Amino acid sequence: MIHISSTVAIPEDEIEIQAIRAQGAGGQNVNKVSTAIHLRFDIHASSLPERYKKRLLRLNDHRLTQEGVIIIKAQKHRSQEKNKADALERLQDLIRQAMVVQKRRKATKPTVASQQKRVESKKKRGQMKVWRKKPGQSFED
Repeated sequence: MIHISSTVAIPEDEIEIQAIRAQGAGGQNVNKVSTAIHLRFDIHASSLPERYKKRLLRLNDHRLTQEGVIIIKAQKHRSQEKNKADALERLQDLIRQAMVVQKRRKATKPTVASQQKRVESKKKRGQMKVWRKKPGQSFED
């Protein structure tokens, strides 16, 4: 069982884990041993509560296919066990992240004092530029 929260857990038989050969440098070990892990989790076929499924399917994540399958490839470590643990942890994080509700932004107006302060700083800056000019020069020059 993979525990997501105190009330939600995913049975391991709902997660498809396949060992594949890792990419990149690593010498002969990479060519001989399948240490990378390819994890597939079908959201529609899972036993997750409906609200979890809806939130996961709405995610804008490159690991989520159009069919509603989460695909995670873990090949960071040299051992298959560590990569499997890493992939399962990343799946947990993704599901937990989907359930976090963003706070709605409350629109606010700038205060009168802050507006006056802004206008004063603009005037001050403009005056400084006027002082840099040679006497008798106009704005159009």
